[in-house]
Amino acid sequence: MNAHTVPEDIKVNVKLKLAALWTSLMFLIIYLDYFHLYMPDSLKDIIAGKVFVFDITQLFLLAALAMIAIPALMIFLSIALPATINRPANIMIAAINIPLLLFNLAGVAWIHMIIGAAIEIALLCLILYYAWKWPRLEA
Repeated sequence: MNAHTVPEDIKVNVKLKLAALWTSLMFLIIYLDYFHLYMPDSLKDIIAGKVFVFDITQLFLLAALAMIAIPALMIFLSIALPATINRPANIMIAAINIPLLLFNLAGVAWIHMIIGAAIEIALLCLILYYAWKWPRLEA
């Protein structure tokens, strides 16, 4: 490699950036939930049918599925949807997910949960930023 060359910086489409951010968010959500199983009494509570103050019911699990399915689907939808639908969908869903993720800190919040939530919020803010600043075509 010549000392005067620099690596090529390829411009990445905003759709790919959004899909990558949603993917990163999903990994964090999954791993933080997984790490929660290692916290004292967590498995005991789950076996007893409780998560935090909530009974584990079909409705609870359906709500949990909805909270996870929407960001998971955004990985694909960020690439597949046309920009006119994609941009507002990313803005709305990212904005709605911020308070939902913060709600997970209710009750006992260990440091890994707080740091994880901070990273998740940062990823959602980046999604909001890239969607808000979506490149425009001249009319």
